[in-house]
Amino acid sequence: MNHTIHQEGEFRYIDEGQGEVLLLLHGLFGALSNWDDVIETFSKQYRVVIPVLPIYDMPVREAGLDGLVAFVERFVQFRGLGELTLLGNSLGGHVGLLYTFSHPDMVKRLVLTGSSGLFENGMGGSFPKRGSYDFVAERVAYTFYNPKVATKELIDEVFEVTSSIPKCMNIVQIAKSAQRTNVAKDLHQITVPTLLVWGLNDTITPPHVAHEFDRLIADTELFFIDKCCHAPMMEHPARFNALLLDWLARHPVEAVVSEGV
Repeated sequence: MNHTIHQEGEFRYIDEGQGEVLLLLHGLFGALSNWDDVIETFSKQYRVVIPVLPIYDMPVREAGLDGLVAFVERFVQFRGLGELTLLGNSLGGHVGLLYTFSHPDMVKRLVLTGSSGLFENGMGGSFPKRGSYDFVAERVAYTFYNPKVATKELIDEVFEVTSSIPKCMNIVQIAKSAQRTNVAKDLHQITVPTLLVWGLNDTITPPHVAHEFDRLIADTELFFIDKCCHAPMMEHPARFNALLLDWLARHPVEAVVSEGV
């Protein structure tokens, strides 16, 4: 990844391009590199901003969705961001939904891909065993339809995380928080245009989850990508980017802002 990672205070982030703000939120085992192709494609005409969520570093007593939403709130204020198009994958989508509930004036468009919040079969129904590289490799591969996408670099990243007791404690706390925080009853609050891009072969947030988001959010478009699991922007970046580019063009922020005026 050839993108500059800025470090200021508690924040590590990427901020590339100019124009409307696309704020990208990664998942529980995610990283900035998950969004490489999105950055390359969209930073030519948008401002792409990606904070590193402090999943592994926050105090364990704060490790949960509330703590992550508070972090995003601080980051948005710190960078002076507004009129956000918020994209979230997996846990990042869950955090994005909660942020949107609390700050509906800040979010003008929402994009969810493999989002938790309704149901999630985390790590294929089991938690990574600390110290077992083969097990971690198998579980990371489970995230993708094509296991070759689970590169050694990606597996090594997850193995390093799961080898740390404090990091594992945070992961468990955050995963439990996500399981407790079902957003179904609140999704009627989402009134901005929402794009749902889902892997047709997603085993972690299966297709029925996408259909339920589609049913419960008022203004949605749902697209499935075949031969794709939990991270469409990594496994089928060209298709994901084409869908997103087209949808953004058809839902300009100006039109959203002027509604009802």
